Amino acid sequence: MESTSLLIFAGALLVAAGSPGPSIAALVARVMTGGWRGVLPFLAAMWIGEAIWLSLAVWGLAAIAESLHLLFIVIKYLGVAYLLYLAWRMWFAPVELRDGAPPRTRSALRLFAAGMAVTLGNPKIMVFYLALLPAIIDLKAVTLVGWIELTATMLVVLAAIDLAWTGLAAQARRVLRSPKAVRAANRVSAGVMAGAAAAIATR
Repeated sequence: MESTSLLIFAGALLVAAGSPGPSIAALVARVMTGGWRGVLPFLAAMWIGEAIWLSLAVWGLAAIAESLHLLFIVIKYLGVAYLLYLAWRMWFAPVELRDGAPPRTRSALRLFAAGMAVTLGNPKIMVFYLALLPAIIDLKAVTLVGWIELTATMLVVLAAIDLAWTGLAAQARRVLRSPKAVRAANRVSAGVMAGAAAAIATR
């Protein structure tokens, strides 16, 4: 695949994915309340979910995705329910100042499931790829190597964006030095998480 096409794809994805949305909101809220340690399963699930949507768009499987519409609806609302549960936990979380000790982490499997639900519950991701890709490449001529190049480009862009947001959230969390500040951050994060759930539910 031409490098120009990959650069255009990367640039468009950078703009679209870099702006705060439900996925970024959920990620930031998770880091603000639980720290950056243990957030990798959530990130990995988001990236895998994006790769699934990209693959469906590249290989012309939108019709199959449409036939599984009910399944994706179920996944979406399971994800919404879990995000609301996390928001509730954040709101009522006890204030604990650990002086640099590693925070307790949630189950890796639960975080992975939440990340998948957030991403697969948003079919507009595939719509974005379906709208963008035909403008820069011939989807009928995409080979396995071309798909790998697109997927790798997508992963690099998303990793850069998500890790940057993770770093910013972790840095903000470090400045919280009083119980009052920690409680306020927890409740702001709970509101952000609930907002992310609402945004996903209405899509």
